Amino acid sequence: MKRIIKKVAVLGSGVMGSRIACHFANIGVPVLLLDIAPKELTADEEKKGLKLDAPAVRNRIVNSALQAAVVANPSPLYRKSEASRIKTGNFDDNLKEIATCDWVIEVVVERLDIKKSLYERVEQFRKQGTLITSNTSGIPIHLLAEGRSQDFKEHFAGTHFFNPPRYLKLLEIIPTPETKPEVVDFLLHYGDLYLGKTVVLAKDTPGFIANRVGVFALLDAMQTMQKLGLTVEETDKLTGPVIGHAKSATLRTSDVVGLDTTINVANGLAQGLPDDEAKDVFVLPDFVKKMGENKWLGDKTGQGFYKKVKGEGGKSEIHALDLNTLEYKPSQKVKFATLELTKSIDKLADRFKILVTGKDKAGEFYRLSFGSLFAYVSNRVPEIADQLYKIDDALRAGFGWELGPFETWDALGVQAGIDLAKAAGRTVAPWVEEMLAAGNQTFYKVENGVRKFYAKESQQYQPVAGVENFIILDNLRASGKVLWKNAGASVIDLGDGILNVEFHSKMNSLGTDVIQGLLKGVEMAEAGYRGLVVGNDAPNFSAGANLGLVYMQALEQEFDELNMMIQQFQQAMMRMRYSSIPVVGTPHGLTLGGGCELNLHCDRVVASAEAYIGLVEFGVGLIPGGGGTKEMTLRTAAKYEEGEPEFNLLRNTYMTISTAKVSTSAAEAFDLGFLRRGDEIVVNPSRVIAQAKAAAIELADAGYSQPSQKTNIKVHGKGALAMFKTGVYAMKEGKYISEHDQKIADKLAYVMCGGDLSSPTEVSEQYLLDLEREAFLSLCGERKTLERIQSILTTGKPLRN
Repeated sequence: MKRIIKKVAVLGSGVMGSRIACHFANIGVPVLLLDIAPKELTADEEKKGLKLDAPAVRNRIVNSALQAAVVANPSPLYRKSEASRIKTGNFDDNLKEIATCDWVIEVVVERLDIKKSLYERVEQFRKQGTLITSNTSGIPIHLLAEGRSQDFKEHFAGTHFFNPPRYLKLLEIIPTPETKPEVVDFLLHYGDLYLGKTVVLAKDTPGFIANRVGVFALLDAMQTMQKLGLTVEETDKLTGPVIGHAKSATLRTSDVVGLDTTINVANGLAQGLPDDEAKDVFVLPDFVKKMGENKWLGDKTGQGFYKKVKGEGGKSEIHALDLNTLEYKPSQKVKFATLELTKSIDKLADRFKILVTGKDKAGEFYRLSFGSLFAYVSNRVPEIADQLYKIDDALRAGFGWELGPFETWDALGVQAGIDLAKAAGRTVAPWVEEMLAAGNQTFYKVENGVRKFYAKESQQYQPVAGVENFIILDNLRASGKVLWKNAGASVIDLGDGILNVEFHSKMNSLGTDVIQGLLKGVEMAEAGYRGLVVGNDAPNFSAGANLGLVYMQALEQEFDELNMMIQQFQQAMMRMRYSSIPVVGTPHGLTLGGGCELNLHCDRVVASAEAYIGLVEFGVGLIPGGGGTKEMTLRTAAKYEEGEPEFNLLRNTYMTISTAKVSTSAAEAFDLGFLRRGDEIVVNPSRVIAQAKAAAIELADAGYSQPSQKTNIKVHGKGALAMFKTGVYAMKEGKYISEHDQKIADKLAYVMCGGDLSSPTEVSEQYLLDLEREAFLSLCGERKTLERIQSILTTGKPLRN
């Protein structure tokens, strides 16, 4: 039977429940969100004369929770309007409505008795065959299903989302022995394709996979910190981006999540794992116990490992906890000689060998922590997962590690990892040494473009499952599919007549090398292929054009060279748009400035749902100069026949550019005009390049023909220009913008109106490109623009002037 999810019920509207409901709403699924009905009136309700049976009172808890989610930042919704898909209610009045739902997800408080009591009520209304899952993170799944009907048991499993569900990719599926295999298969498929998750099949063991290993690593870091006498700041410096972990590292992350959560999970693991060979790690350090007693739980109580205080002049300062005195002191900058040695090493895997050879406390920390981690994960196969790659997948998707434990071990060398474990007093599982003895030197390898892992049971390498429909550029590179390369870009053969241009500059910024790569990709595709994709596997598509090049040429007043550079950028964008083969863009993560302009000029865009797209040049004192102003003006003019007043449409586009708006999702990018009808959104970022390839093939198969440049773009000249200038002048006089902002805004208006033409006129794309480039160059000559660019380059923040 083909299972279709038309409606979902979420039982429990707390932080997790409301956010899970929001994410289903994001993908277009109607949601019934229920919670308990209040037992007492609030003071405000009493003043209004309301009774406990009033609908507003009975649904107060669920409505308040949903409203808190809607206004939360970062938002759990792609657009706030998606919340209209969520209907609220309470368990007493509305539980019967779950009969209309295809999937019931329980997300109530983490108590076995409460969950089982709710399931008893669910069985009264749930229709046969409906999926029923629990989002528990600690209660054994098999205990939850005890006492239920056979149909309930066969369709029941754990679905452990990570918070926040929209942003964290991990979804652990935990079946019981009685869960039907087809139910497990469906959950794995749906979570991947529709919810956009890295879906990992986990065993019903304490902490499942991610929390078991992730909390071990966190507590081990705390114990190692104490052993070596490291400070809070030093520990976070060592466990953050330098090893591919989140910027919030270890202790700051604990503050964000809540130390009480850490304590509860650690205590649960300690109680549930009496036979764990590393159970000593789950014993909380004394300073953590004391912090718990003091209610120093992190952000939720205003202080944890860090505390924000008011310093001199009322300016906020960050203080860090001294673990010896349990007093707060001003946070200190941290430096380690070992870390200094890795500053020039961009590739994460290459850093680890430097880190573990350090002669200072940093090196000692890494030797101990990596050694403990490697031993621990080796002993978890097959206890928590039959295949080692599932542990890596879970840690990458759930804890934001760039490389999982076994991938990190591979980077150091398997034998070197064994040696570190022994030095740390830990014992690696025998299967690892057996693997080496059999001549297998790595946990992973790529053969013919297929990534394989070492399978303990068969003692053979097997393909990593679940990625058959992904295109992973690293695997294609390893199998010799790179056809051309320079320092900033590569052209890779995706197969089936489709090429891919990948960026590998810093933050994927668009400089001379990248432009050369784009032009080379089009040239090669036109010569013997069917289409071109522009995509990469980096966290961000592109942070924009290379501002450093613009700054240096403007500073040295090399305006002829700067003009040529901008002209080449514009020509490259037009080459993408008017090639003889279809070009498909794949925005994801930051897609700003020049990165946005590139996608504006593609025939089709296949965007990751988490794409933050915008023309942000205004923030550095410029206007979009790579065809972005032209293209947004063109797109606006194309809407003039739809009936809305033309000046309104033009003003909306003008405001989008002049306020440097960035979409908070790909869905919002449609609203802002960066995406248009025919473009696609893919929820799972791992599927974007594969879907873009399919789109390029579709366009080619439909008989793609080379388009012609537009020569009939309607612009409004002086009439619209006067309107914009009047508004900008009023903003300046009201002191909402600076004199320099006024100058930039007037330049933007001049281009979008087609100059000071006396009446509405039809112009060409090249006409607008020339105006755009002229305005861009004139602003590059402004001292205040150079100051803003310099501020961005040195501090990462724009200067207001």
